[in-house]
Amino acid sequence: MESDPADAFDAVVAAADSAMAVVTTAVDGERAGCLVGFHAQSSIAPARYAVWLSKANHTYRVGLRATHLAVHLLAAGDHDLAEHFGALTGDAVDKFAGVAWRPGPAGVPLLDRCPARLVLARTSLVDEGGDHVLVVGEPVVASAPPADFAPLRLGAAADIRPGHAAGDHP
Repeated sequence: MESDPADAFDAVVAAADSAMAVVTTAVDGERAGCLVGFHAQSSIAPARYAVWLSKANHTYRVGLRATHLAVHLLAAGDHDLAEHFGALTGDAVDKFAGVAWRPGPAGVPLLDRCPARLVLARTSLVDEGGDHVLVVGEPVVASAPPADFAPLRLGAAADIRPGHAAGDHP
């Protein structure tokens, strides 16, 4: 017996329990960052990494103009940081106030608490009509996680209420 495709899709995604990350970007002195669960390697040669940004987020609007972005992998103990970047909206607050960071390539904020990260030079952007856009980039800086790194998983962050609902985009 076949199950409802929407229910089965949700079950498959839950089973994958993806690692959570914070994406940051900057352009013309404007900084932005958001919590993401949609990200993955997309090519081996040349190396490419893909991130999907919600059209509802301030980070998406800044990212459209930016040349670089950073993908910071969150460790299992970073729930508070995930909540900070996921539950607050950059439309209303400066998400970087009170968060230790330093500027990276093209001014992209690099979060001090997240040493496992990639800085990507954007190579493409694809909008296929959904509520997220695909940003693909070439790694220009990479910092490996420590040997004992355990990622914060989607299941552990499911309690975070997003600053914007997925359908809030213009």
